[in-house]
Amino acid sequence: MNNLSFPYPTWYLLLCLLLGLVFAFVLYFKNKSFPERTSTLSWVLGLIRFLCIGAIAVLLLSPLLKSTLTETKKPVVVLAQDVSESILAEMSPEEKTKYQQDFANLGTALKADYDVKEYAFGSEVREGIDFEFKDKSSNMSDLLGNVYDLYSNQNLGAVIMATDGIYNEGSNPIYAGTKLAAPIYTIALGDTIAKKDLIIKRIFNNRIAYLGDKFTIQVDVSAINSVGENTSLSISSVDGGKNNVLQRFPISINKNNFFTTKEITLDANRAGVQRYQITVNKVNGEVTTANNTREIFIDVLDARQKILLLANTPHPDLSAIKQSISKNKNYEVTTALITDPTLNITAYDFVVLHQLPSKTKDATSVLSSLRNKKIPHLFVVGMQSSLPKLNTAQSILTVKGNTQQTNSVQPIVATNFNSYNIDNQLVEKLPNFAPLTAPFGEFTDNANSEVLLYQRIGKVDTKYPLLLYGEDNGIKIGVLAAEGIWKWKLFDYLQHENHDIFDELLGKAFQFLSVKEDKRKFRVDVSKNIFNENEAVFFDAELYNNNYERINDPDATIVITDSEGKNFNFTFSKTGLTYTLNAGFLPVGNYSYRAAVMSNGVELDHKGQFSIRPVQLEVYETTADHGLLRLLSARYGGELIYADQLNALPNQIKEKGTIKPIIYETSKTRSIINIRWLCFILLGLLTLEWFLRRYFGTY
Repeated sequence: MNNLSFPYPTWYLLLCLLLGLVFAFVLYFKNKSFPERTSTLSWVLGLIRFLCIGAIAVLLLSPLLKSTLTETKKPVVVLAQDVSESILAEMSPEEKTKYQQDFANLGTALKADYDVKEYAFGSEVREGIDFEFKDKSSNMSDLLGNVYDLYSNQNLGAVIMATDGIYNEGSNPIYAGTKLAAPIYTIALGDTIAKKDLIIKRIFNNRIAYLGDKFTIQVDVSAINSVGENTSLSISSVDGGKNNVLQRFPISINKNNFFTTKEITLDANRAGVQRYQITVNKVNGEVTTANNTREIFIDVLDARQKILLLANTPHPDLSAIKQSISKNKNYEVTTALITDPTLNITAYDFVVLHQLPSKTKDATSVLSSLRNKKIPHLFVVGMQSSLPKLNTAQSILTVKGNTQQTNSVQPIVATNFNSYNIDNQLVEKLPNFAPLTAPFGEFTDNANSEVLLYQRIGKVDTKYPLLLYGEDNGIKIGVLAAEGIWKWKLFDYLQHENHDIFDELLGKAFQFLSVKEDKRKFRVDVSKNIFNENEAVFFDAELYNNNYERINDPDATIVITDSEGKNFNFTFSKTGLTYTLNAGFLPVGNYSYRAAVMSNGVELDHKGQFSIRPVQLEVYETTADHGLLRLLSARYGGELIYADQLNALPNQIKEKGTIKPIIYETSKTRSIINIRWLCFILLGLLTLEWFLRRYFGTY
C-alpha cells in the first residue's frame, strides 16, 4: 500500500501545472518559428513539454511516497518425539510402522497453518526425528528447557510431545521451572497396566575402592504382581566373559508391590577396574528379564606405597613410626634390620634409615641402590650413627660432632617453611614435647635444603636443624637429626589422649618425601576410568624431549584391546604441542591400551586400562506414566491424547483458538525525486520531443 504526501500545500500542484502549460503555450502556440508544423504535431509537442515541465516542477517540491508492507508470520509449533528404548518396547513392528505414518501425517497437516519444528529427545535433544528409539535414557525437562531457550521470544503456539511419561534423567517436567507461555499437548504412548515383573531398581556403590579393603553394595529390588513367588539375588564377578558367583541371597515375595534392600559386602582383592554382575532370578510369567540384571564397575586402586623401616639395631622409634604410618591405608610398612640377608631394597617406594650408616655398618650397597633406583629416603640420626659416613651419604646436612656426647633438644617450627601447610596446633604445642637425643656438635644445613624443625637446647633457640628436607641428584631425602621420637608419641597421648599431633607430623613428612614425580617423557591420560556405553572415549597425550619441553613432531599411536583380545588401532591427532584422540563409542566391557611413540630412535610407551559399562535406565521402568502427562498438559493449558487420535489433533488445536498468527507491518518513506525510473521517463519524453523537432525541421 502506497500513499503520496507533500511537504507544501496541495494547491502548489496547480502552479506546477500552470508552469508547464505556460512553457508549452509559449513554445508551440505563440512562437511562429515553425510555420509548417501541423496542429496535431503542435499539440503532441506541447503535451510533451507540458508533462516534462510540470513533472519537474512537482519533483522540485520534494513529494514523499510512503509504502506500507504487511507480513503474516505463522505461529511456531514444536513437534517432539521421545526416541528412548522404552517407547519401542511396547510396539510391534506393525504398530511402529502405522504410528510413524500417522505422526508424519500429523506434521504435514500442521505445516499448512503453522511453522512446525521437529525434535527428537531422549539422552539429548536434537533436530529431526529418526524413529530409531535407541536412546538409553529419557530427559523430558531437558526438552522443555531447550524449547524455552529457543522459542520463548517467538510466537510459540504449542508444544506437542509424544512420550510414555517415563523419565529417568533430569528433573520432574512438571516442576522443571520452565515457564512456557504455550499449551503442551501430550501424545500418550506405552501401556499403563502393571505386568508381572522383577526389577533391580537401584544400586548404590562407591566407584573407587582400595586394594585390601572391604566395600559395600546396596541393591534395591522390587517385584510387581508377583506375590507368592520365590527368587534369589546373586552377585558375580565378570572376568574375560566368565561369571564367578560370589554371594547369593534368597528372596520371598509376600505382596504385589514388593520392595526390599540387600547389602552386599565384598573384598577388594584385585587391583584394576572390576566388573560385577547383579542378577535376580526370573519367575514364571515375567513380562521381561532385561531388568533382572545390572552391572557395576568399581575401580580398585593399588595406591599403597611400600615403606621400609631399616635399622641398625632394634629401637622403640621403629614401633612408634610404624604404628603411626600404618594408619594410612595407602602405606604398607615393613620393618627390617640391615643384617637381613633377604633384604631387597628396590622393592620399596620409600626407606627410613634409622641410625644408618652406623659405626659398624656403612650400608654402602643399600645407599647405592637407593641412588641408582632414585628411591626417596629419610635418615634418622642417633648414637649409633657414623657422622662422617652420614655427611658423605647425603648433601643437605653437615654434622661436625661426636655421638659419644649428646644434647637433649626440643623442636621449634621454622616460620619460613613453605613446602606444605603446618597445622597451627602443631606449631603451638610441638615445642613443649619431650626432648629428643641429638649428637653434640655443629649442624649446618646446605643451600639445597629446607628446614622444618630447629633445635632448642635447654632454653636456647638455635639455628641447628632438627628435621629438614632436600634433593640430592633428583632424589627427595630428609634428615631427622635426633633419636627418641617414640617419646613424642607417648607425650602426645599423655597430654591430649590421642596421637593427632604426632601422626600429622610424621604423616605429612612421609607424604612429602614419598610422593612420586612423573618423570616419564611420554604420558597418556584417559579422561576417566569408567565410561558409560553412550559416552565417547577420549585420550590426551604429551611427549617431552630431553630438556622436558613438550613436542609432538613424531606420530603417536595407540592400541586398545578388549577382554577377548580384539585390537582397535588408532593414531593420535596433533593439537598445539600435545596429542588428542577421540576413540568414539566402544562396546561394554574391560579394555587395556598401549600407546607408543618413537622419539630420538627410542620407542616410548604408556599402558593403562579402562572399562565401558552399560546404560540400562530404560529397562527398569516398564509401566507408562500417563498421569504425569495429563498433569503436564493441564498445567500448561493443553490436552492429553492417544496415538490413535493423531489425525484429530490439528482440528482440536484450531478449535481451541489460542494460536494466532502475528501480522508485521513495516512503513517506508522516501522522496519521489530519488526514484530512478521517473528520471528515465522524463529523459525519454525530452528525447522524444528533441527527435520530433529535429525531424520536422524546428532546429
